[in-house]
Amino acid sequence: MNFRARTILVLGLLLTATIGLHAAWHGEKIPLVKPLADFPKQLAGLPSQDLPIPAWQWGALHEDDHLSREYMVPGGVPLFLSIGYYKSQRTGATVHTPTNCLPGNGWSVTFPGRMRMRLGDGREVPVNYYVVQKGLDKQVVVYWYQAHGRVVASEYWGRLYTMVDAVRLNRTDASLVRITTPIVTDEADARNRVLSFAKLTVPEVQKLIPN
Repeated sequence: MNFRARTILVLGLLLTATIGLHAAWHGEKIPLVKPLADFPKQLAGLPSQDLPIPAWQWGALHEDDHLSREYMVPGGVPLFLSIGYYKSQRTGATVHTPTNCLPGNGWSVTFPGRMRMRLGDGREVPVNYYVVQKGLDKQVVVYWYQAHGRVVASEYWGRLYTMVDAVRLNRTDASLVRITTPIVTDEADARNRVLSFAKLTVPEVQKLIPN
């Protein structure tokens, strides 16, 4: 299948998912969740501090809950964790994608990619892996979508799963998890740092959001 055919197929699936999402609505089941602030303040022995959430972010992203926290690696290198949770995506509030907000904040993506990450329970899950740059600052960014026991990297597949779960479970709740760390010495060091932390993050997020 060539690129044009794949594009048409994906657009068709997204259109079908969007129509079905609204057509299937009959009073959504909103699950109970734990606040994201309950995410461990120490993970892998790393201390942390909560970061303020700008007022514009609440208005722009329409999240129902958000966590913004800085974890400090020995040697003073930070890991920034951001989690956004949406109880419902039926009323126009949808999980955003960092591919839009990063350029909007002045970051250029120098290496967009995707990789599979092995968790402690043996599962392999896909995550988005980006190297971004603003001036002399370079960072590694890893992010994924997490909901209903599922970890998804693709924004398109995430929307399709939302459609399926809307019909199957009468739910459209979802979360976006993003971890960022600066490149201090080299990319390999930053990649190992962020992926080691990400492997521990997935199961902890799963304890807070419903399956």
